[in-house]
Amino acid sequence: MKLELRGITKRFGSLTANDHIDLTVLPGQIHALLGENGAGKTTLMNVLYGLLQPDEGEFILDGQPTAFHSPKDAINAGIGMVHQHFMLVPVFTVAENITLGVERTHALGLLDRRRTRRDVRELSERYGLHVDPDALVEDIPVGVQQRVEIVKALLREARVLILDEPTAVLTPGETEDLFRVMRELKAGGTSIIFISHKLREVQAIADTITVLRRGKVVGERPPTASDSELALLMVGRKVELRVTKAPAQPGDVVLDVAGLTVPTGDHLLTDHPAAVDDVSFQVRAGEILGIAGVQGNGQTELCEALMGLLPSVAGSVRLSGRDITSATPRDRLRAGVGYIPEDRQEDGLVTDFSVADNLILDVYDRPPFASGLSLNLDAIRSTAVKRVADFDIRTTSTSTPTGTLSGGNQQKVILAREIGRDVKLLVASQPTRGLDVGSIEFVHRRIVEQRDQGVAVVIVSSELDEIYALADRIAVMYEGRITGFRPPTTSAEELGLLMAGAGTGPDAGTQAGAASDSPGEPTEPV
Repeated sequence: MKLELRGITKRFGSLTANDHIDLTVLPGQIHALLGENGAGKTTLMNVLYGLLQPDEGEFILDGQPTAFHSPKDAINAGIGMVHQHFMLVPVFTVAENITLGVERTHALGLLDRRRTRRDVRELSERYGLHVDPDALVEDIPVGVQQRVEIVKALLREARVLILDEPTAVLTPGETEDLFRVMRELKAGGTSIIFISHKLREVQAIADTITVLRRGKVVGERPPTASDSELALLMVGRKVELRVTKAPAQPGDVVLDVAGLTVPTGDHLLTDHPAAVDDVSFQVRAGEILGIAGVQGNGQTELCEALMGLLPSVAGSVRLSGRDITSATPRDRLRAGVGYIPEDRQEDGLVTDFSVADNLILDVYDRPPFASGLSLNLDAIRSTAVKRVADFDIRTTSTSTPTGTLSGGNQQKVILAREIGRDVKLLVASQPTRGLDVGSIEFVHRRIVEQRDQGVAVVIVSSELDEIYALADRIAVMYEGRITGFRPPTTSAEELGLLMAGAGTGPDAGTQAGAASDSPGEPTEPV
């Protein structure tokens, strides 16, 4: 099916989210939409899918003008969409989610569960999208939930499949699996619109790349286009794709973690009895410790324990010599800990609150923002205006609800709040997840600035490139334990072995300290 978008325009008040966009998607083509967060990619696809109505423009399917007044119209025309935030019912089974709205029934109108399971199994096996029809969605990993969404679209005979930031929540292995599925769908004649802001991914999978910037098409390029060319089109300026930083000059120990043990949680990949298992390490002022590992090996719980959000059952946490093991999150914030959580919407922001309010969530009850029970609205507003300017937060107003901002701008709000005050320790979990190259460059630069100002920094990232770019020293976690400490000159192969559990031993989690001169050996505690 050939799909054409002609002059599509969508406005929200004075904001033009899509400005006369032309786009052609050919049969059996993977067409990437590349752009910064807030460039208008998702809005354009929501218009195509019938969730929003265009103010101008038209759609052409196989040469025939058509309109989509609802997602039902789009589905009936052969268009399917997998949203960045999955549209699944957690307490329903895989089969029930896939057939929701198109249920298989017997002659008397009763649900034909046997046929439903058979259809789901056959379709998933045909495309290599292996799912268990009887599994509850709330019990399956994110990568499998995404497969469920794709099977759901294919069951409705989608000939054009829209994938909105599909790799934002996937591990590298799950991303490769998704790309395999995309290639198989392409070979079967399905067209795919792949929304992304990740240069390497679109270069690896797309047949053609259309770049959006601030609601307009600014170029169409082949996947052989260079990183710098695509980044320039996305951002409108030259982007520094590599982190530039001077060698670390570590000072005194700021964070001292000894024998920390945290009970197992929902994120852990195995039935290991502890999410964080007898972990010890130190981080000094002016140093970035990068924690690498496959998602689900205790990194999330470690960060939450450092912030006081999860209780520990053994061990201690000291901040500049002060024992904060039993301190509340509020006490840790006031002691000088900054925290960028893994899930910005769930744990980092109150999305219904304004930008101004989110920027002072950690100090709203302290001068100059409060006096007794009264808020100083002028101080809140003036601080917000300054931080919006300093951190390039793109919003029409400081009173705008934070939930309406793009992901990159939401992350900038958190960053501005956490390092807009004096901190001794910055804990950043997945700080650039879901961000575009411009926002990544900005976040990386600010984190390095904190290090250079003497802040101790702990970075957790599932992106090895990010760990290599930022870390002065790397710790690898596997099944709740630290399997080794390495300098950033260590090969990806060696880190990969540590991430898979190779080389673990009874003392692996207790070895900490400054980087060793010998890259093959962890260092002794200092």
